[in-house]
Amino acid sequence: MKKTILLAVVVLLGASGLAQAQEGELHGVVGITYDTKYVWRGITVFGQKSAIHPFVDLDLMGTGFHLNAIGHRANASGYENNERWDYTLYYKGSCYDEETYATRYMLGYTYFNYPDLSAHSAYKSATDPGSADLQELFAVLSWPSLLGIEGLVPSYCIVKGWPSNSNAIVGANNANGGTYSGFAHVFMLDYALPVTGLTAEIPEQILNFHTEMIFNDGVDPRGNGGYTDSDWTHIMFGVTTDFDLDSDLTFTPGLYYQITMEDDKTYGVSPDHDITWASVTVSYKF
Repeated sequence: MKKTILLAVVVLLGASGLAQAQEGELHGVVGITYDTKYVWRGITVFGQKSAIHPFVDLDLMGTGFHLNAIGHRANASGYENNERWDYTLYYKGSCYDEETYATRYMLGYTYFNYPDLSAHSAYKSATDPGSADLQELFAVLSWPSLLGIEGLVPSYCIVKGWPSNSNAIVGANNANGGTYSGFAHVFMLDYALPVTGLTAEIPEQILNFHTEMIFNDGVDPRGNGGYTDSDWTHIMFGVTTDFDLDSDLTFTPGLYYQITMEDDKTYGVSPDHDITWASVTVSYKF
């Protein structure tokens, strides 16, 4: 029933966007990412194993509304219950564009589906854990002109998460006494550094540096009933760059380093040490 309601909301919002922009065209991005480790909000979801993430992001006729779907699959057996699909409906916009405090914003809703677990069913036993599906509302704010340095952009994201079934293993039946319900606060800083004079074919290359620090108050991606204490969990540093293979195909390598501040080894999933991993993304714009 909840999935039907979610689908109806998505269809109605999408139809609303189409009605407002009948002259527009549907376009977006489709691609796949390979990670040497899947690290999300400081947690190694598949342990030390690599993962792939197919994705599609649709721009709904230039209305500001977007639909996004991304999968997370381990490249090893034993992690089937933690594999999931994320479905997001979001809206992007901006305000005060001519001011120093010009603001870009993104507001959205995400549904996290674990297909190998019973959707929306309550916890029954260790062999029948029921649903681990999750939901989130989020808001992202960015200020591209605030610091007065071209390409240096501070951002803030607030997330509110809750389980799709309150009596699930990620809800009241969590064996560790915690639930998924809570907030996460993400503080970010991005810098787009242009590097010139590389080759005649590539006169300029942009290096995108990203830093984020997270305060986690219960928003945990694991479908096995784990949870995160309320604390500053980690600082992550990353750098990516885009190589245009042709006008629509892009190759994006990335390198990341995380300083872990929370020792969560009691639950056997989060590392109590720093992490380094790499990624490669191939995407196609249409």
